[in-house]
Amino acid sequence: MERVEIIFPENIHFTTELTVRITDLNYGGHLSNDRVLALAHEARVQYLNSLGFTEFDLSGVGLIMADAAIQFRSEAFAGEMINIDLAVPEVSRVGFSLFYRMTSNDREVALLRTNLVCFDYKLRKVVSLPQDVKGLWM
Repeated sequence: MERVEIIFPENIHFTTELTVRITDLNYGGHLSNDRVLALAHEARVQYLNSLGFTEFDLSGVGLIMADAAIQFRSEAFAGEMINIDLAVPEVSRVGFSLFYRMTSNDREVALLRTNLVCFDYKLRKVVSLPQDVKGLWM
C-alpha cells in the first residue's frame, strides 16, 4: 500500500498552539482524523490574520482549497497542547501550497499539505495570486 509522504520545509512562516478538546476525540479516545484538518484550518486562519488577511480577502481575492494530504504520525489526547508550524514553500500563478507540522511533547502528531487557489466568489472562478501576497514568500 502506497502511503502519503510529506516532507516539511525548512523555513517556518508561522507558529501557533491549540488545545485538543474533548469534542476533537473519536471513539478511539484520541484526536479524530477529521479534527486534524479542522485544527489546520484554525491555524491557517490565524496565520492569514497575522498577515492582515482572511480566507475571503487575500488582498482582494478569496481562497479555496484544491486538495489536502495528511500523514498521521501519532495519537493526541484531550488536553494536549498541539504546536502547529506553517510554511509556504511553493507559490504558483493562482495559489500556493501550505504545509503544517503538528507536534506535542516533542513528537510529531501529523504532517499536512493543503493547496490553496485564489478564487473570485462572485464570478465563481479561479483568479491570479495577488503580487503583494506572492512577495511574502518569494
